[in-house]
Amino acid sequence: MTNALSRLLETRDWLMADGATGTNLFNMGLSSGDAPELWNVDEPEKIKALYRGAVDAGSDIFLTNTFGGNASRLKLHSAQKRVRELNRVAAELGRDVADASGRTVVVAGSVGPTGEIMQPMGPLSYAQAVEMFHEQAEGLKEGGADVLWVETISAPDEYKAAGEAARLAGMPWCGTMSFDTAGRTMMGITSSGMAELVAKLPYPPLAFGANCGVGASDLLRTVLGFAAAGSEVPIIAKGNAGIPKYHDGHIHYDGTPALMADYAVLARDCGATIIGGCCGTTPEHLRAMREALETRPRGPRPSLEEITARLGGFSSSSDGTGDDENAPARIRRRPKRG
Repeated sequence: MTNALSRLLETRDWLMADGATGTNLFNMGLSSGDAPELWNVDEPEKIKALYRGAVDAGSDIFLTNTFGGNASRLKLHSAQKRVRELNRVAAELGRDVADASGRTVVVAGSVGPTGEIMQPMGPLSYAQAVEMFHEQAEGLKEGGADVLWVETISAPDEYKAAGEAARLAGMPWCGTMSFDTAGRTMMGITSSGMAELVAKLPYPPLAFGANCGVGASDLLRTVLGFAAAGSEVPIIAKGNAGIPKYHDGHIHYDGTPALMADYAVLARDCGATIIGGCCGTTPEHLRAMREALETRPRGPRPSLEEITARLGGFSSSSDGTGDDENAPARIRRRPKRG
């Protein structure tokens, strides 16, 4: 299998990833509580429309509809025996869209967390995690995914297990964690801790970084932490489109396309090479991000003050590393509307 992502990374100084999966599928009619992965078989045209939305908006990379496509998550929907099928079909649909685009577009096989707590705090062993991720990886590989895209991980052992599964499947991979607890993952990993973890992996990712989390400002502070660690591995920034608000019975993210355009340029200037959106990010946001990345010149690395002035305040005064304990607390306010 050719490594399309490595080729793009060699020739471009930034790449744009896609936006949300769940948000956009809910807009297409997916019901809360349903397994999005079942739509790969039941609603293939809607899944292709999801992928096309990102590609037409300018994404160089899009993720397959397989975030919850492991046996543990699918068991909640009595579909644990369909792991390989659902992942294969998701990648096949993505392959069709990418190959019809007329340019190099990377099909990234999304691999989300198992939903289980790793030993010794929980029941999931490392070997079981590797087995689950490997089963999913083989389905994505069979369907034609270019790379595995591990995302929203909190525990270091789960991240390592996903990397080992990629090695067993003979697949290149990327991996992000979600820093949603005062600059740390739910299991306590900091930006510097993740950079150190990646540096020690026997089968390292092509790129690493952060996705989801609290808001765009917090995510960029984490990206600055990755950059400060001095890693030569490309950095991924995939932040949410603003802050979630409950409105008329559903969750709405308040980030405008103008805000996400500012976020994309700031992410690039913070040191990220692969820039995309997460929850709430629609094709409209992606188009604004692509235009900003193409038209706004690269600038100096932004300060924390500049990030908050452009995107809104941080959710906590510290990024979790201890390096900014004396930084003033910043009260979250509504993001600047541009």
